[in-house]
This record gives sequence, structure tokens and C-alpha cells, in this order.
Amino acid sequence: MVARLVIAAPSSGAGKTTVATGLMAAFAGRGLAVSPHKVGPDYIDPGYHALATGRPGRNLDAYMCGPELIAPLFAHGARGCELAVVEGVMGLYDGAAGQGELASTAQVAKLLRAPVVLVVDASSQSRSVAALVHGFASWDPHVRLGGVILNKVASDRHEELLREALEESGVPVLGVLRRAPAVETPSRHLGLVPVAERQTAAVAAVAAQAEQVRRGCDLDALLALARSAPPLDAEPWSPPVSVEAHGSARPVVAVAGGPAFTFSYAEHTELLAAAGAEVVTFDPLRDEALPEGTRGLVIGGGFPEMYGAELSANASLRAAVAELAAAGAPVAAECAGLLYLARSLDGRPMCGVLDAEARMSERLTLGYRDAVAVNDSVLAPAGARMRGHEFHRTVVEPGAGAVPAWGLRLPVRRVEGFVQRGVHASYVHTHWAGAPEAATRFVEHCR
Repeated sequence: MVARLVIAAPSSGAGKTTVATGLMAAFAGRGLAVSPHKVGPDYIDPGYHALATGRPGRNLDAYMCGPELIAPLFAHGARGCELAVVEGVMGLYDGAAGQGELASTAQVAKLLRAPVVLVVDASSQSRSVAALVHGFASWDPHVRLGGVILNKVASDRHEELLREALEESGVPVLGVLRRAPAVETPSRHLGLVPVAERQTAAVAAVAAQAEQVRRGCDLDALLALARSAPPLDAEPWSPPVSVEAHGSARPVVAVAGGPAFTFSYAEHTELLAAAGAEVVTFDPLRDEALPEGTRGLVIGGGFPEMYGAELSANASLRAAVAELAAAGAPVAAECAGLLYLARSLDGRPMCGVLDAEARMSERLTLGYRDAVAVNDSVLAPAGARMRGHEFHRTVVEPGAGAVPAWGLRLPVRRVEGFVQRGVHASYVHTHWAGAPEAATRFVEHCR
């Protein structure tokens, strides 16, 4: 039994991340073991959650992993904890486009049988806040709205007006927060700046968020609400149960990390290890060679465009990556990894594994993807289906190699990505908990 809360909002920009991270840090400061979670495919917010709690931030994505895995993945992440705080995505009822409640915060809250706390940006309203909260509370009777936290409140008088209005709604006010520049986190073209790029400043921001929440929120009432969640009947997800491990050899799989490659799911390395790999992380900004004995390489997402000069300057590592790929070793590259394997990024030499050029673009590509493997690769046999997500402001030309990785249906039918020898490179981010056979297949190719 884990006490749990879902922190939601009417829309993006209301302050969910600030409040959720502040609550995590404030409760952790009380000595509670807090499990941090994020609805959807976001990679950046979980970094701040991890900073607040000292535990890996984990995602709960009903589109990529399936609704049936939400409770088991939650139980896996929350094992041994007293409290779990789940930060929502977008607005409470927003999910995968055109697919009803799928992948919405509301769906995840129902699957977890967790009470919801609504964070409302009250900066431009007074009595209307009651109508807004009433609408969210009554829209879906299976979503339990347990309280409201009013954010960006201007003054004592403003707070008084808001509280008076909400008295008639029947939804308790569990917190009132004023504007506070110290708690703000800088944003960039894909959202917040990751923790790895601003470690000292991020620590200070999380501490400020915790202090703001301690001053403005009723932590005892919030904890009581979390503890009112009923028992969750779900067996924890298990990496060893999800994959097959063949043989005793443990091939070294190098996983890119550091400030340029911060986008990863904790479950990926857990699955690789369960499938029999020895997982070793390295930083392409600083390490001049791959880890000793590397037999496979995983390069996830991140912001290589912010570190193009440094990545390009590390010529010895670029050469090592190219040599490994040329030898036919398994290489799985997603988004940032795809850019790194290209000939160049914004005119700067990269690894040259792929006959493609990458550059920044003004256009944001964003959305869930239904993918079908066009050809056999180290991740999937031809015809295998996998769900993923695209999120980037870069362009790779050409967008697909002579042997493409995926066939995509939306937003338009197209082929995408590259498969050559042991390389699988694509813009599509995947969550292997929803397709654990990818980890098994990858490690077997490493062997």
C-alpha cells in the first residue's frame, strides 16, 4: 500500500512541475521515502523529480506501454516507498490526439485509483475559479478531485476572493502559492533546461520550490488525502520476468549519458541488465573512448545541438563509434543519437555512420507514433509493431535511408530512420517496457 497523489492542472503552464517537484522535496525533507512519477513521454521533468527525492524519476505512459502496464510500472517504481507523487501531463483530460482519454492524466489517475490535486493558475481570475474547478470535478465521476492548489495568487485580498468562491464548489483549497521567481526553471525549445546542464542552479531551484510548498500548502492535509487512496491490486512490473536471458556471457552495452544525452527511461537499462548485459554509461562530451569491451551501443535523446562544438571536437570518440558501427556491432540510436551518427550537425562533423546531414529547424515535430518495423534490425524483426513518440526541432536529410527503420501512419504515411548492418537509428523514442523483446533482441545481437 503506497499513499499517492496525482498533481494535475486545467492546462499546460499552470505550474504542475513546480508544485509536484516542491511537494516531492518537501515530503522527502520530512523523512518520507517518496517515489516520483510523470505521466507521458516527458524526459526532463523526471530529472528534477529525481533531484527532489533521490530516486529515479519514472514515466507512466499508457500509449507507449499500454494501460495494463500503468499500475505494475507504478508499483515497480514505488516499491519500498511511503508516498508517491505523480505529475500529470498537459491538462487533466488531455491525452493522445483523437483517442479519447488514452494517455491522459485522468486515465492514469483512474488506473492508479489515486486522488487528484488540481493546480490552478489564478493570476487572472477570482470568482470564475469556482466554475472552472466545478467543471473539472464533475466532468468524469470516476476521477476523484480531492483538492485544489491555487498558484500565482497576487495578494491576500486575491486569496480571500478565491477562497470565498471555492467554498461553494465543495473542493477544498489545499494550498495557495504566490509568484516566486526563485522557483522558476528556465525553458528552451523543447521545454525546461535539463538538470544535467544546470546542476547547481537546479538544486537551488528545487530547494526553493520545496520551501514555497512548505509555506503555502497544507502538507498534513495533502498527506492524508494521499493515504486515503484505496489498495492497488497490481503485481510490480519485473524486468527479469519481462525478458529472456540466454547464456552466461554478459556483453558490455555502452549507454550514452552526460549533458548532451539526458533523455532515457530507467526501465531501458533495467531491461538490458535483465537480458544479460553489463550496462556501462559514458559521456560523449568528455570520454575519448568507448567503455572497455563495448559490444553494443545505445544513444538516446537529448540536446546534441547545444553541444555540437564539443561533440565534434571529441574526434577520437567519434572515430571509435564509427569503427564499432562499421564492425557490425548493435547500435540503437534515438533522436539525439540519430543526429550524432549523421555526417554533420549544423555543419559540424559528427560520427559519419549515416549518410545524412542534420540541422536545427524552426518547426517543432511532436506527437505519438504507431510504428511498424520495415526491415529486420537489432531491435525488431520486420513487421513488428511498436508505439513511440517524436519530439524535436531538427531535420535530418534524407529522413530515411535505403533501408528504413520504421513505417509510420500519422501524421502522414511515411518511412523513417535508418537500418544498416547493426545500426538502428530513428527520430522515434520508444519505451521498452511496452516492448521488452527489443532489449532481449538487442543483447542477443551483442552476444
